[in-house]
Amino acid sequence: MPLDVTLDEVQRMTTPTDDNTSNPTPGQARPHIPVMAETCLELLDIKEGGTYVDVTAGAGGHLRRIAEAVGPTGRVIATDRDLRAHQDDAAGGVAQAFDHVELVHSPFSALPDVLQERGIDGVDGLLCDLGVSSMQLDEKARGFSFQKDGPIDMRMDTSRGESAYELIDRLSEAELADVLFHYGEERKSRRVARGIKYKWPLDDSTLALAACIERSLVTGGAKKRGKTHLATKSFQALRIAVNRELDELDALLEALPDILNVGGRGVMISFHSLEDRKVKTCFRDGASRTFDGQMPRWKVLTKKPRIATDDELAANPRARSAKVRAVERIAEEDA
Repeated sequence: MPLDVTLDEVQRMTTPTDDNTSNPTPGQARPHIPVMAETCLELLDIKEGGTYVDVTAGAGGHLRRIAEAVGPTGRVIATDRDLRAHQDDAAGGVAQAFDHVELVHSPFSALPDVLQERGIDGVDGLLCDLGVSSMQLDEKARGFSFQKDGPIDMRMDTSRGESAYELIDRLSEAELADVLFHYGEERKSRRVARGIKYKWPLDDSTLALAACIERSLVTGGAKKRGKTHLATKSFQALRIAVNRELDELDALLEALPDILNVGGRGVMISFHSLEDRKVKTCFRDGASRTFDGQMPRWKVLTKKPRIATDDELAANPRARSAKVRAVERIAEEDA
């Protein structure tokens, strides 16, 4: 979730609009608005008959557009570690609707293995839409949102790993403060961690956790309600820690040069500074002649990140913090 999202925007994210309440037709992904889809398709520059990867299939919006653009002679591998994405009203429905789309239950850090198992040496394009999805925010049982009461879970893959509740229970106060500071950029992380641990064990309730965080910060002089909910940064930090999101991103960025064919493009959508900083640095370094003593791996297609237009923001508030960056793999002799 973006750090600077407002309460009104979170409510819009987690409450279906009139357009999003219609029933999906058979084989159609759950109705939603994929973030900056036109920009992503433009940057991917999809070639009919090529091989493409969507490593964050989610509700299937971007995936459907890629599948349509590549055509039946192409091949699309989609991955998502969230089992919810594999259902018929999400990316699972898109995979069923297109014979040339295969959906795999996998984190994107395992993409090299996924491709190798299928005899794919390289791809012509890769899309990664980082962060939490509206689909995940919608379901209170997932525990991602402090707008709806649910268990303090926050796992993207509910089939494995510890929940956020278990993480908090395991960490010491100092360790919890480090998580909140490094992953949520919460400047008062020590106060928040102290407040949580003082009241621990809490009920396994996202609303109880959000209230505890808010009380800790208000006691420390923060305004009770401002532009952002006081629990936003802490919830983001816990989600990132539970899902090892930055480790996943590091693994994907490290593998990207070997995954892309020459002329292939990598497109990344990020929603907060921690993600965007990693993407920006990797893309910049990979285009440098001095990077690790190697020739440049790619050319950067976005000197500055692409952001949503006013029209898209009006239709899809979740795009407000989105930044899209892209690179194109180049041959060593072209460097």
